[in-house]
Amino acid sequence: MTQTHTEHYEREDGRAIELTYAEPENVVRGGLVVLHEAEGITDGVRLLVASLATEGWLAVAPHLKGDPAREDVLAATDLTLAWLVEHGVEADLLGVVGFDLGGTAALVVASNRKLGAAVSVGGQNGGELPALLEIAGKLTSPWLGIYGDAGDELGASEVEQLREAAAASGSVSNVVRYPGANHRFDADPQAAVEAWQRTLSWFDAHLR
Repeated sequence: MTQTHTEHYEREDGRAIELTYAEPENVVRGGLVVLHEAEGITDGVRLLVASLATEGWLAVAPHLKGDPAREDVLAATDLTLAWLVEHGVEADLLGVVGFDLGGTAALVVASNRKLGAAVSVGGQNGGELPALLEIAGKLTSPWLGIYGDAGDELGASEVEQLREAAAASGSVSNVVRYPGANHRFDADPQAAVEAWQRTLSWFDAHLR
């Protein structure tokens, strides 16, 4: 498995952030910002970053603190995107992916920044981030939303409303619901595999 590394990144203007990243062994296809769950940089996040690198993406997760607000997410993402550009990734080959809390954060980014592609796996309303329907209607990047409906995930009607809001934005979007799955997809291995393949296919299609 590809190794992950953590470094302190600081810009000339004094902005700084901790980053955990993994590099592909061969050609870099593009760069992905990975927005993590509420628990922070866990072993699962490191595995995800490493797995994306195995697929050819320079993957990097900014260390978000606590329950971040919209401005915190955007500031952290901007710094991480700058790091990717400094590492040779072209602007049209940049994307963002998030899981759970990070899924909501990825939708925030997709509605406030023009990137090549964005993917949200899970995510719900609450905390310091805006409501999902509010931000989905303002998409500025191609966005894929993948949701279950178990636990605190969105119900079928909420997912449908989210799909309609995203479509109304005018940006390319797709929203997929897996009945009975939670945001971790740990109770449905088949859905987990399919969600992973959908994620990779979305980046394959839009970051090229």
